[in-house]
Amino acid sequence: MKKDKRGRKSTRKKKSGRRSVSLPVPKDQAASYPVEADNLQRYLAEINKYPLLSRQEEEAITKAYYETRDPALAHKIVASNLRLVVKIALDFQKFWMQNFLDLVQEGNVGLMHAVKKFNPYKGVKFSYYASFWIKAYILKFIMDNWRLVKIGTTQAQRKLFYNLNKEKENIRALGFEPVPKLISQRLNVSEQDVVDMEQRMGSWEVSLDAPVKQDSQDNYLDFLPSPESGVESSIAKKEMEDKLGEKLREFAADLKDREKVIFEERLLSEDPKTLQELGERFGVSRERVRQIESRLKKKLGKFLEANLPDVVPSSESET
Repeated sequence: MKKDKRGRKSTRKKKSGRRSVSLPVPKDQAASYPVEADNLQRYLAEINKYPLLSRQEEEAITKAYYETRDPALAHKIVASNLRLVVKIALDFQKFWMQNFLDLVQEGNVGLMHAVKKFNPYKGVKFSYYASFWIKAYILKFIMDNWRLVKIGTTQAQRKLFYNLNKEKENIRALGFEPVPKLISQRLNVSEQDVVDMEQRMGSWEVSLDAPVKQDSQDNYLDFLPSPESGVESSIAKKEMEDKLGEKLREFAADLKDREKVIFEERLLSEDPKTLQELGERFGVSRERVRQIESRLKKKLGKFLEANLPDVVPSSESET
């Protein structure tokens, strides 16, 4: 220790050249972070500067952006949901033991894509909608890069990585089929290592029951999208179906005579009448019924375009 002017030993520690971090990591969690703590904490400190939006604020800003496409509004939406990306990325951390911020970066790309695609008039909360895009981008990144990360992690794998294709050519030159057993004997590695490396280097199809990583209890099947739609998708779909049904009833109320019959018994019916059947019913030709139907479709298209622009864009109204 150094002594001060009075000869006493100084207890002050020498200052480190590194700046202290503002968000310390709990001791029980520090080991779980796959990147330097100060890098992650700097990022967390930075995104914590952006305030969260209330439900009313989020609704107002997302509607304003949907109408104006103002980049400043998009920035507000993205900035207020950066913590959501980190939270979702943490759920995938066990599948990506490299730089955790790689997952965050991919999730941010998904978040920005969600902002561009989001329709605030469908009654779905933005964070629910965005979480699907964030997860999709993170999962795609992991699946695209997992094979590359796993190659060459052991001595046997490194030997196969550099010599597998060359050895297969040598075996073919000798007139033999380069089966895994023969390759394993010539390179002094296990047969399973040969099979695994051929799959990784050749992008073979992998069993859905195979684990996503060694010693993992999760398999690829767990990450396939569910055939059932999410809660927010179901709500939005039900709401849209209700609106469409209401407008169709309004449209039908203004129809008269043959138009109403054609609309209800041909266009809306699950078992529609044929043109011939309706023609005989009205005492006209099937071509005349087709003309009435065509005119009715155009009228319906214009009605829906005016009353439900989210369902029928103007570019499709005359198709």
